[in-house]
Amino acid sequence: MRCIDPQRCAALGAAVLSAIVLVACSTKQDRGPGEAGGGRAAQTPSSPPVIAAAPSADGTHRALPAPRAVRNWNELRQQAAERIVAANPEITYVGAVPDPLLAIPVLEIELHGDGSIRRIEVLREPRQAKDTIKIAVDAVRRAAPFGDVSRLPRPWKFAETFLFDDARKFKPRTLER
Repeated sequence: MRCIDPQRCAALGAAVLSAIVLVACSTKQDRGPGEAGGGRAAQTPSSPPVIAAAPSADGTHRALPAPRAVRNWNELRQQAAERIVAANPEITYVGAVPDPLLAIPVLEIELHGDGSIRRIEVLREPRQAKDTIKIAVDAVRRAAPFGDVSRLPRPWKFAETFLFDDARKFKPRTLER
């Protein structure tokens, strides 16, 4: 298959490689009760942290309209990015992306069939401004749910890249055109 968007192909390749490494590193002790497969990633210094889905730390939640019905993963990613910005207007920007960026964390968001968050995994940790990971994770939690995905092909997960500026405001890469 030919790669049309090299950045997306690289991100997909990194996600696949991460999944292979995590499954290979998973042992029976890494699994919780009732988990048959590598349901939980082994936590080693080289593996990215896995963050369990939970309500935002500050307990605030913006009232967002119900998510629209989505027909495919592209529509879901677009809707998720729009909801992330709508739920977090004080820490997002929508204009041009500055150069250089402060940090670029990448999260993988795994969903339940109803679009609620099952878990969030860090696929790319920035070298500096590591606090941006928590900012991005909390922003995703505030924007959930993302819409019914039960009719979409599994696995019910997608990746989002967060483009942080020096003021620690971000723009989801999905909205960058």
